[in-house]
Amino acid sequence: MGRVRAKWQARTRFSQVDFYCRWSLYLIPWLMVLAAVAPVLGQAGGRPLPLALAGLALGLTVAQGLLMIRLLDRALGRYLKQGPTPARLLAVSGALAVVAEVCVFAVVVVRREWAKDDLVAMMLAAIAIPALFCLACSLVMSKRKYLASLVGVAAALMVLAGLGTQEWGGGLGLAAIVLFGGIWSFVIARPTGWLLSMFWELDRARSAQARLAVAEERLRFGRDLHDVMGRNLAVIALKSELAVQLARRERPEAVDQMVEVQRVAQESQREVREVVRGYRKADLQAELAGARSILRAAGVDCRIEGEEGTQLPAAAQSALGWVVREGTTNVLRHAIDVRRCTLRTRIDPQRSVLVMTVENDGVAPSAGGVLQASPGNGLRGLRERLEPLGGTLVAGPGLDGCYRLTVELPLGATGDGDLAGVGDGAAGGVSDG
Repeated sequence: MGRVRAKWQARTRFSQVDFYCRWSLYLIPWLMVLAAVAPVLGQAGGRPLPLALAGLALGLTVAQGLLMIRLLDRALGRYLKQGPTPARLLAVSGALAVVAEVCVFAVVVVRREWAKDDLVAMMLAAIAIPALFCLACSLVMSKRKYLASLVGVAAALMVLAGLGTQEWGGGLGLAAIVLFGGIWSFVIARPTGWLLSMFWELDRARSAQARLAVAEERLRFGRDLHDVMGRNLAVIALKSELAVQLARRERPEAVDQMVEVQRVAQESQREVREVVRGYRKADLQAELAGARSILRAAGVDCRIEGEEGTQLPAAAQSALGWVVREGTTNVLRHAIDVRRCTLRTRIDPQRSVLVMTVENDGVAPSAGGVLQASPGNGLRGLRERLEPLGGTLVAGPGLDGCYRLTVELPLGATGDGDLAGVGDGAAGGVSDG
């Protein structure tokens, strides 16, 4: 049981829903076999011929149940537009259903005398056998085509039975059996396929949202880089051209122009570093607002809770801004499986430290149910930024299926720099993605 539970927990939420819906549908034929067809053996009356016919009907229905697992899987793939129509499997399933149905009616004819309760049991078996075949047909055919075909088959059976036996009541009953079994199968199988298609569409939408969120961040970075480098490169080009012209005339002003080019180039290097490091316009409040926006775009329920009125120096705010950015990046890497993310800031008065926690769900355990962390370059970079401030960082998955990134920053070790509130703006509020 432990291995089964570990394998189940290792699946994503979408994979768990897909598995549950599919196997709920795959098990329905076996419930019909056990509840409706198996009792046919008890209705044979102990006579050899009815008993042989009932056993043959049951055996064919068991074979049908085994075939239905693969057939329904292929039929669902056809419904979800992930594969072709399983024509051969449908033909085999139809043949099995026809022969099994003939055997059931043969038992009724051979035995002749029936009690009312026994006839009800035989009728349930007669309904269940074609219903198995109709489960797959309802998924590979359009609704109108399926219902029209069902009505046509029922009408044809009624006419053939009436003409062949001159018992139009029996023909009408046969048509009613086929109609009831086909509609029951349609009501069972079609909503399951529709539900799976909605989950597949939702999965594709969340993947697209995650990609769009990353693309938006790339556009923002490209826009900032263009704003920094565009003007400076134009200045460098103009002054370099002017310096060339002055140098050809042997004018001393060429040196001044090249000095200016050197200054602009150095300024460009500094500004590019600020863009890359996120210092150009970013602070803690901007990172909190950005995290809320980008996680919302990725379909993640983001909640930001903070200490209202808490004041921190610029160095501490900058370090915590990097924590928010790295935590958001980690969530985006698993945005397809993550449903919620909570970023919480609080103060521990006993130890005089500020504690920031970034927590998200959607973390699957490894084999054996053991959760292991795999630290990357981003976490190492955060530790390097926190060490000069006396801060610590602990990150990794927990046993409850959540990933936590916890930062502790001493309040007294940050000095008396420029102060700003942690709880202002984005913090202290709640945002539902």
